[in-house]
Amino acid sequence: MAQATLIYLHGFLSSGGSAKANQLAVYLAAERPDIHYLRPTLPDTPREAWAAVCDCIKARLAHGPVALIGSSLGGFWATCAAEQFSLSAVVVNPAVHPQLLLEHFLGEQTNPYTGQRFTLVADHMQALAAKLGLAQPTRGRRTTFAQSKTAASPRERKVWALWHQLHRDGVVRDASARSLRGFVERQTGGVSDLRFCNAVQLDAVIEALKDWQRRGASGVHA
Repeated sequence: MAQATLIYLHGFLSSGGSAKANQLAVYLAAERPDIHYLRPTLPDTPREAWAAVCDCIKARLAHGPVALIGSSLGGFWATCAAEQFSLSAVVVNPAVHPQLLLEHFLGEQTNPYTGQRFTLVADHMQALAAKLGLAQPTRGRRTTFAQSKTAASPRERKVWALWHQLHRDGVVRDASARSLRGFVERQTGGVSDLRFCNAVQLDAVIEALKDWQRRGASGVHA
């Protein structure tokens, strides 16, 4: 008899025992016990994590329909898997540019859930970039803000365009990335990096910049 499967894919430096994974387990046990729920703890490195995702999906497709939920980096894997296997997926704060997100973690890491120690290297960023169909990042170098803007979404580029226009108009004195991060953090209530903002947050930042543009030089950003 066919049985539907729901697979939860966790984020970077997380596990199948994370708070969100546990909350979903409790809900499904109470409300949908007919669904087979899986929350695998994925390897910490990208190639191995993707292989584990694919193996998990293939194993369950033999038993019935499969759907996915992914959080953060798990949202990226869920998006890739949904496309490859023609599945439905729900993503929570997905990593849109994971190769940029993980560059901040290059070097030795310890997964706080599993205690597993590993080293994240530039080759792992290349694997993620290749999965996205992007040019490989420069080996051994951190991504610059200019490179980040090249890989940015249309909303992110809109924020940068408005920011620099305000600088040219004399409204913003300091047009640096650091100054923009401070502005974004105030508008989003805590998220400072455009790459980690969701669409709603980016739209709020854009509207705030447009409003500032309309008000002209009534307030100057230090």
